[in-house]
Amino acid sequence: SNFQFFWPWEEWAYVLDLPKWAPQRVFVQEVLEREVRLSYWDKIKQSIENASELESLLPPKIGYHFKYSIEAGGERTECQLLSVDLGSMVKGRVMAREVISWIDEKIIPVHGLKIALEVTVQTLLDIGSKSFTHLITVLERYGQVISKLCPDHDKQVMLIEEVSSYWKNSSQMTAITIDRMMGYRLLSNLAIVSWVFSPANIEQFHTSDRPWEILRNAVNKTYNRISDLRKEILSLKKSVLSAELSTAKAQDELEAAETKLSLLDGEPVLGENPVRMNRLKLQAEKTKEEEVSVRDSFEAKEALLARAISENEALFITLYKSFSDVLKERLPPASVDGTLQSLHYDQIDTMAVDSEEPSAMEIDRDNGRPKKSRANGARLSNGYSLGEKEQWCLSTLGYVKTFSRQYATEIWTHMEKLDAEVFTEDVHPIFRKVVYNGLRRQIHEV
Repeated sequence: SNFQFFWPWEEWAYVLDLPKWAPQRVFVQEVLEREVRLSYWDKIKQSIENASELESLLPPKIGYHFKYSIEAGGERTECQLLSVDLGSMVKGRVMAREVISWIDEKIIPVHGLKIALEVTVQTLLDIGSKSFTHLITVLERYGQVISKLCPDHDKQVMLIEEVSSYWKNSSQMTAITIDRMMGYRLLSNLAIVSWVFSPANIEQFHTSDRPWEILRNAVNKTYNRISDLRKEILSLKKSVLSAELSTAKAQDELEAAETKLSLLDGEPVLGENPVRMNRLKLQAEKTKEEEVSVRDSFEAKEALLARAISENEALFITLYKSFSDVLKERLPPASVDGTLQSLHYDQIDTMAVDSEEPSAMEIDRDNGRPKKSRANGARLSNGYSLGEKEQWCLSTLGYVKTFSRQYATEIWTHMEKLDAEVFTEDVHPIFRKVVYNGLRRQIHEV
């Protein structure tokens, strides 16, 4: 956007001749989608006038798809009528508990839970589709309704499917909606992982960033929650120490005052005058209450951190198990030394190790450019020859390595459990190599 969306797209038009899984084509597709997020569809369409054929890589102009939209003059189905009734209740600001009662009485007994979930989620999303503020308002006001319909893992996966269905033409709004639902505890990170590794999403691992963006957001939110809790606990720990010192100081002053001799009606008595003694007692009680309050907050945060770390462990175990399962189905058998037998998979085998040598990017000392580099958008002389299955494996392993490296510090704390449940003897050796490389872990450490 800093360049007003000017770019020599005509030099990239050749990607349309490449298969849909070719990295260059996917790159152009994702860049155009990000540009639409920063601006608007018509503006980006105008920016590619010199390569108008690239318009086919733009995301659809209309991002949402409402299942229960009513065409003028068309006959209304029962579900459409239910959606209209629910919409009227929401627009009339009916309380969440009344909406729950209406669903329990009018939809579930007649149509079942699945239809109730679809009608409710689709209708709420449609009302919240006008803006981000509308979405937040709907989730805050009627989050209880969604929570009641989606209390467990399977129902939450169904919820994500409805979000993806409604925003099927907008990766941005799909990601934002799921992220906000996770923030309101309507969705668990494990439900998101299950949805990402559903058959429909697995098939687009190499052709779209949509599932990966949602997975990144889920892992990031879990990781950030732990980081924030650790910072809060560190701050509260300092507050506890400070409160303990204040309590001890107030108690010392009170005890010193109680043992001090003073004159009362000309007679020596223990303790200072009643006014000062009362003030010191109140101060000692107040500091003690503050200490107890801070300590309670500290212990509550520690409990939340322990829960978050446990959730994080379950997340990484589920994530790596899912990666292992889908890769085992698609990677070819490996030889005894852990290398791939097929020549078509040499890139996959090579990516498992970080080369210390510049190799492909070695600088040509004559012109200062990488030997294998090429001008912006220039086409490779030999075209694109990697098959779809190989590219799927390469893309997926690339994300495995990226996740492993980005969250290595957190993953290492759960390594013992991961070794026991995921990185067992029957795990594919290439998958193991890629993960260990991302973690900077040697194979012989096992």
